[in-house]
Amino acid sequence: MTPASSSPSLPGPPDLAGALRARRGGAIPGLHHRQVTPADPRKAAEVDRRVEAWARGLDLFPTSWSGDFGGFQFGRAVVLQHPGAADLERLTVAGKLLLAENLVDSCYCEEDEGRGGARRGLGGRLILAQSALDPFHGPPGLREQWLRGVHADGPLRSYHFALKDYAVLATPSQTDRFVHDIARLHLGYLAEAAWSELRHMPRVWEYLVMRQFNSFRPCLSIVDAVDGYELPEAVYARPEIQRITALACNATTLVNDLYSFTKELASDPTHLNLPVVIAANERCGLKAAYLKAVEIHNEIMAAFEDESALLAATSPLVERYARGLSDWVAGNHEWHATNTHRYHLPHYW
Repeated sequence: MTPASSSPSLPGPPDLAGALRARRGGAIPGLHHRQVTPADPRKAAEVDRRVEAWARGLDLFPTSWSGDFGGFQFGRAVVLQHPGAADLERLTVAGKLLLAENLVDSCYCEEDEGRGGARRGLGGRLILAQSALDPFHGPPGLREQWLRGVHADGPLRSYHFALKDYAVLATPSQTDRFVHDIARLHLGYLAEAAWSELRHMPRVWEYLVMRQFNSFRPCLSIVDAVDGYELPEAVYARPEIQRITALACNATTLVNDLYSFTKELASDPTHLNLPVVIAANERCGLKAAYLKAVEIHNEIMAAFEDESALLAATSPLVERYARGLSDWVAGNHEWHATNTHRYHLPHYW
């Protein structure tokens, strides 16, 4: 950990006040992204209807959350992210997994959302959440107690039944891939919570390492299954395939940092995101830090596009997978840029 005498510090209140003078939504000026076709509203509405019916049937959240559900726009998100989806059922399963991941994050991790989340003791909750996907094996009586515990908790139920539905459509190796990527996500949650509890300001590279784990990777893990094929495990495990996958995940995760910047600072001025970390480390204002974060995103995005193009030329199957990653990144950007219920840009332009 950085010694206290030289540790980065948060920018002052005047700079923060400027950041919170938010403007309307839309694409971030200068952010490198690919334009996409708007989501089919009928298809998005049907996915929303199916996902909400599933969630209500499992009693995953109270009626008071209906506004949150509608505002998140799960159906529009997955329709944008998976333009090559094989069918509505696969889009619906993608929506279920997305909802489950957000439910665990909101209820277990996010203290500022008033849903019971807390940084303290998070590891204990997340190991049980992982078991909802990676099941406990033991004596029948204890296994029955574990299963009752999973069914008794909304976030655990959401993980358990969303994965069960995914496993019907995906191969065993695709399902196992997703389970392992959720474990990566949980590791990132734990790192972020530990830094917050200790009030530790990471260096920029440390923060980006954390975000490579605390990322959208589980969502990108399923692009081939949703599109109705499998990138074989032996191909998926190749270092160059892992690299373009990580680059896509890192780029799209930083998109979230940039679009959620004002939302996060409004609820918690100490919340870590890339502009805040850059400002603290480089002793600069939040506007300069935000624009530097855009540049970092663009570097990662350029590397993803260049390297995935080279790999795509080696095999039609790899080309299809790389296109699926690119489609997810582009669709997720469009969802962020147009979801003004959740996101507004800072007044920096």
